[in-house]
This record gives sequence, C-alpha cells and structure tokens, in this order.
Amino acid sequence: MGLIVQKFGGTSVGSIERILHVAETVKAEAEKGNQVVVVVSAMGKTTDQLVSMAKKVSPQPNKREMDMLLTTGEQVTIALLSMALIEKGFDAVSFTGWQAGIVTEPVHSNARIAKIKTEAIKEQLQAGKIVIVAGFQGITEDGEITTLGRGGSDTTAVALAAALKADKCDIYTDVTGVFTTDPRYVKNARKLLSVSYDEMLELANLGAGVLHPRAVEFAKNYQVRLEVRSSMEKVRGTIIEGEARMEQNLIVRGVAFEDEITKVTVLGLSNSLTSLSTIFTTLAQNHINVDIIIQNTTESGTANLSFSIRTEDWMETVNVLENNKAELGYEQLDAENKLAKVSIVGSGMISNPGVAAKMFAVLAENNIPVKMVSTSEIKVSAVVEEKNMLKAAELLHEAFELSKESY
Repeated sequence: MGLIVQKFGGTSVGSIERILHVAETVKAEAEKGNQVVVVVSAMGKTTDQLVSMAKKVSPQPNKREMDMLLTTGEQVTIALLSMALIEKGFDAVSFTGWQAGIVTEPVHSNARIAKIKTEAIKEQLQAGKIVIVAGFQGITEDGEITTLGRGGSDTTAVALAAALKADKCDIYTDVTGVFTTDPRYVKNARKLLSVSYDEMLELANLGAGVLHPRAVEFAKNYQVRLEVRSSMEKVRGTIIEGEARMEQNLIVRGVAFEDEITKVTVLGLSNSLTSLSTIFTTLAQNHINVDIIIQNTTESGTANLSFSIRTEDWMETVNVLENNKAELGYEQLDAENKLAKVSIVGSGMISNPGVAAKMFAVLAENNIPVKMVSTSEIKVSAVVEEKNMLKAAELLHEAFELSKESY
C-alpha cells in the first residue's frame, strides 16, 4: 500500500459533472489499496468571479479581506468532492488549509508555506479515510488566514507530498502533460515524456502555466516524484524527476512565454556601491518580484537602472519607489508597457555553445527587436514587444526542431 497525493485544478473541478468524474479517478486510486490525499482548487472561474465582486466594492481591496474572500472558493470544492466520494461508498473528509495544518508566513495574498503539521491528516488516513484538502490556502501562527498566490494549489499538493513522504504526487490538469511549448498557441507543440526538475523550474518561472515554480522547488528540494497528467483522458503524462531519462539528445527542450511584462527604468541614480542593494531591498521588503536587471553609467557619472516586473505590480512599484525617493536618490522613473518575455530552456545548453546566438539570429532575421536579455546555464530569455510574442515563440520552436520526436 502506498500514499498518493492527487491535485485537481479549477478546470478539472469546473462543474458538478467534472467533480463526479474526479471522484471516479480518486476512487480508482483508493481501490488499488493506496492511501489518498486529494488537493483541489476552486471550481472553474470562481476565483475570478470573487475578485470581480471585490473590485466592485473597492478598486484596491484590502489584502487580508481578499484572503478571507478567496479561500471560500476551495471550500465549496472540497465539500462537494467529499460528498461525491461518500455517495460512492468511500469514507472521505474535507479539510480547509488550516484544518490540514498548513502554516504560512504572515503575508497576505502571496504567502509561503512555513511548515505543515501533518497529525490531523495522518489520523484520518489511518482511519481509512480519503482526505480532501483545499489548495491555495493556509494560516499563520497568529491565526490569520492566508493565500499562497498564483498556482498555490500546486504548491499545496507538492508540499503535502513532501511532508507526508508520499510515494508520488499526480498533478491532474486540462492538458496531457508538459509540452515543448503551449499547445493552445503553437500547433506543433509536442508532449515530453520526462523533464528534469531544473528544466521544469525554468519553464515554470518563465511562463509555462502547467506547474507553479514554488511547487517545482518543493519537488526538487524533497525529491518528490511528480507526474503531470490529464484529468480528462487516461493517458501517460510527463514525469518530472532529477534527470530526464527520455530525449536526452535535445539541446533545447522547451519554449516558454509570458505577456504583461513592464520594463521600469530608474534614471539619474547615484553611482554609489549601495544604490543597487538599497533599491532591490526596498522592493523585496514590499514583496515585489524583479526579473531581468540592466545597469549602465551615464557621462555625468550617474547610473540608469532598468528591470522587468509583472505589469500588475507596476502601480505598487511606482508607489514604493516614489515614497522612498529621497532615500534611494534617483531623478525620475520611466516605464515601457505591453512587453512580453520569450525563453528557450534546455539542460543541453551547458555543453553546446552557440544556442543564444542562434536564438537572436532567428529573432533578428524576422525583425523582432529585443529589449532586454537574461541568461542562465540552461535558459536564454528575451524581452520583446507583446505583439511579437507568439510569432517569436513559433519561430524558436521551429528553429530548434522541437516538434520532432527525439529519443
């Protein structure tokens, strides 16, 4: 008998019919003799509807109260799925994030899991019950309800799998696995049979929506065996593991892209050694994530600093910088919106020079200007105009022959 954690996203539980279908999938795992913990998201567009209601009440809703509101979405799903399983003759019990012992740092709307108290879940498993846990949510040591931000249910599932020492964590979604790029936009995208933790982490960070980066981090740090698979079809998914065993001869394994990127430029910054650290410390203290960073020195001896952020963080970034302008010592702010980031990822880049050169040659030949660049051992990212994002992704997918089967 093993312990399996299953996670079902919003699309998979988007209607009563789909919840009943999920119940059958859970039932099939339990009938194999396994203990099962199920993590679910809110039904379909429930979270979007709750956000919309909140914004009709307040243009910038209080973050604490938003967490109180948004966590109700998952509670609907856990209760309905538990009822469905009980109706099928299985003992099941639903837990909110706090009932499941998920303790987070004291940050509203984007909290990180600090620890998981597993006693309550283990007690129910030992009693022979299937445990249904609300994803995306937790509680602070002081009793404040929090949410885990984008993709929080993925993080909940993998963190629970790590804490419970599960044999496997299955992430059920509306696609059949991890693809070379987003199959909704690039018709020749192909499913990968396996991907390494490092490659998946880069893909997730760079816009691939199949898994949240924090979930992949947990999986890598605790060696949780993951499989991304379809909740609609009974087909093999994509295994995420320490080192991809399949298709090892691929230099580039995926193309990721994300829109709604803003380039922020801080002009006339003091050229002192502490200027950079002061700016980024200030942004970090306000939980603003910065991505690509470029600095250059002007003839007058000051520095101009550019960095990219999510467009949704633009107003908060402006407020933080303007409120600390005297301490930070810059002259003015500038911004360029309607940008996107397109990236190639593959562990084969480490031992194959010329990959970045090929990428930029492809973009240049097709008149796609590059605004910013970022590289690591296994990825190259380029910031381009949003209107060029899908064209760039398709061109790179074709240039690196990712649609071809490779073993």
